[in-house]
Order: sequence, then C-alpha cells, then structure tokens
Amino acid sequence: MLIADRLDRPNRSPLRANMEPALQALIASLVSFLFVSLIFAVLVLICRDASKSRLSDVEGVLALRSLGRTRSLHLPYAAEESSASYDPSLNDIAMSELVAATRDFAADGIIGDGSFGFVYKARLSSGVTVAVKRLSKDAAHGVREFKAEMDTLGRIRHPNLVRMLGFCVAGRDRVLVYEYVKHGSLDQWLHEEEDDEGRPRSLPWRTRLGIVRGVAAGLTFLHDCCQPAVIHRDIKASNVLLDEGFEARITDFGLARLVEAPRTHVSTQVAGTMGYMAPEYWEGATVATVKGDVYSFGILMLEVATGRRPNLGVRQEGGGGKKEMLLAKWARAMVEQGRIPEILDSEMGSEDVEESEVTAYLKVAFRCTEDSSRKRPSMREVLADLNQF
Repeated sequence: MLIADRLDRPNRSPLRANMEPALQALIASLVSFLFVSLIFAVLVLICRDASKSRLSDVEGVLALRSLGRTRSLHLPYAAEESSASYDPSLNDIAMSELVAATRDFAADGIIGDGSFGFVYKARLSSGVTVAVKRLSKDAAHGVREFKAEMDTLGRIRHPNLVRMLGFCVAGRDRVLVYEYVKHGSLDQWLHEEEDDEGRPRSLPWRTRLGIVRGVAAGLTFLHDCCQPAVIHRDIKASNVLLDEGFEARITDFGLARLVEAPRTHVSTQVAGTMGYMAPEYWEGATVATVKGDVYSFGILMLEVATGRRPNLGVRQEGGGGKKEMLLAKWARAMVEQGRIPEILDSEMGSEDVEESEVTAYLKVAFRCTEDSSRKRPSMREVLADLNQF
C-alpha cells in the first residue's frame, strides 16, 4: 500500500469512534442553548423598552397636569387639552367651542394672516365676538414653555395693545384668543381702496399721525415698562389694528419674546417680515433686540406717510434711467432733492398737512432706520419726539 493511500484513510480507534457522536451532540446542545439565550435576551430588552415608553407617556400626562412642578416635560404637543382665560367675562376656553365658533376654522372666516397662523372672526356661545388665531402645528418649543409665555403676555394691558383673552392647547393645536377690533388692520386702510361693504377707505394725515403715536406708545410700554421687557419682532401694518376711534392697537404676539429675565424660558431667535427687518438680521445677527423693533417701526412710519409697501422696491427716475430702491433709501433721496411733497400718499389729500411737520416726522423715521443699530433711538425717545409736533 502506498504511503499516500495510508495518509488519506482515517486511523480510527474503536474508542475514538464512539466518542465523536457524543462530542458532536454536546457541541450542538451548547450552540442551541446559546442561540435560545440570545433570542431570550433580545426579547427582554424589547419588552423593557416598551415598558419605559408606556411609563414615559404616563409621566408626560402627569407632567401636563402639574405644570411647573416638573422639568421632565419637553414634548412639542399636549397629551391632553388645557386652556386659560385672562378676561373675567369669559369662562374656560374649550377647543370644542372654538371649533364650533369658527365652523371648524372655515376659510371664509379668515380675517387676517398673522405670523405662523391664520386669524378668524368668531362669536362665542356667550355672545362675545373675538379674534381667534390658530398657530401652525410645527412650533418647536414645548407645551410648558408655550403656556408660560402666553401666561405672561396675556396679563399685559395697555391702551395701544390688543388684549389677549386666553389660549387653548389640545394635541398639536395651539389657539390664541384676542379681543375683536372693529376697523381691521392698518394695512387694509393703507392699501385697500374699499372695505368689505364697498365703502371707500381714507386716512387723513392727522389720523395717520395719531396711529403712529399710538404704535410708539405701545412699543415703549413693551420695551420699558414690562418686566421682563418684550420684543415684538414683527411690527408691520397688518399687525396694527384700528378701533372705533382709529386708535392703534398692536397685535399678533405669536413671535413676541421676553428678554432680560433670569433663566428666561423663551428664545430670542430672529424672526420678522420681509421689508421690515433690520439690516443686522440679514447680516447674520442671531439674537433679536429692541433696536430691531425700532427699525421696523421706522419703516412703518415711512409706509404710513407714503402709502407704499416696504417689501416692494420704489422706482426713481434720474441719472439717465430708472433704478429701484428700498423704501427708506428712496425717501432719503427724495428729501435730499427737496421733493418732500412727492413722497406723501396722494390718497390722504393735503388737508392739515404742514411741510414742517412732515419734515420733522421723516427725520424721526430716518433716525429709526439707521443701518447701525447703535445710532437708532429708543422707543421712549421716539415717542417724545413725536409728541412735540
């Protein structure tokens, strides 16, 4: 027999032949045991995670029931409905009543498009007519933070601020309830020729000047008299409402933020509307300031005087052609050329319009719209200047 043939054949002894099947069986048993153990361990982990998830849901509900007593709640939505009223004439504001009063937030009930939501006219079961703002459902901050913020803003009272009557939170819905202001927004009176009943709109110079003073008074109160101070962050014509006597009421605190408070619970992230935003925001500033409100107010002053929308460029002739300029830059150029009468909105007429008064008015507006925030006055200074003429 060849050596190769002998090497290919296994050299088995009777004892080894009997042990191999037993060893194989033992190994197979061990492998099976380890496999079953692994499956069991995975099932235990899954069950434990599910248990934790159920416990977390329960804790979330408990946290909502005892707001302010726990710091564990960071959900962007409410696990149950809750509401608050800041007006003694109103009972608790239930989501079911708000849905009924707005006919399930029907589109034909919309009276405004505010920041992060639509505004609806609604008549509550008590007979009170209110404005209901339904915020968009992608709000980032949690329920506790939202409630704390609205609770602070809801208690602010001033003749030139629209009163917040209450709020309601249910699931991902967050609804603010404001007093209803009869004459609608300043934006409508500046840029729409007729009201809903076909009557012409007209704002004479004296009325416009009174509206601007009212907005200045409201902002001065927010900046200087509230503790902590409040930055509105979205001053514009559509966020100024006019009551029966055409007094200004600042509205839409959906973007408002509290500042200078220890352990403030809200962000001061920049926000606003195209055409009204201060230049530092476009240049990368990440924190809203009171001087940002001052700039927006200055743009509003120019809009009131000229009747032109700030988000639309103004074409100016000269220099061999036409060039489009931003509202503030165009107004400055017109004043430098001695063309003040051409700036004013022709729709308001010339009655009671004095050029010296208009010049002083524009001077205040130009100070408010300085590119450098440091050069802008405070709202208290602005109000004092406006009250001098």
